[in-house]
Amino acid sequence: MSALKLRNIGPKSAAWLRQVGLRTREDLEAAGPVDAFMRVRRAGFKPSLNLLYSLEGALRDCHWQDVPEARRQALVEAAEAAIALLPDPRGRPAAGPVTTTLHRQASGDDAAEDAAFGDNAEDGLLGPRDD
Repeated sequence: MSALKLRNIGPKSAAWLRQVGLRTREDLEAAGPVDAFMRVRRAGFKPSLNLLYSLEGALRDCHWQDVPEARRQALVEAAEAAIALLPDPRGRPAAGPVTTTLHRQASGDDAAEDAAFGDNAEDGLLGPRDD
């Protein structure tokens, strides 16, 4: 598949598509734009949504910007649903909420730091004093 054969498909996109086994217009038609986009993503590339629109435009033989807005939205929804099913590439669960922990630095004026951090000497916890 080359830029000369399919509208909207430049050399980089064509190389990505070749690497995922989509070499002809027939291959692209059989896969469809969302599956082709997902194959590129699963291969480790980082395509933008413009590739998704370009693939649809290539199949419609129109400029990617001429793909109707309703169709673009449907493509994005289908791609997002497919992306949500992908496993985390790092093998880790989704990130939880972020928390901030304050750490006290050692210096010569421990009394001032104790007051600033609200150090409760009885339990060794950092935080506001309850007394």
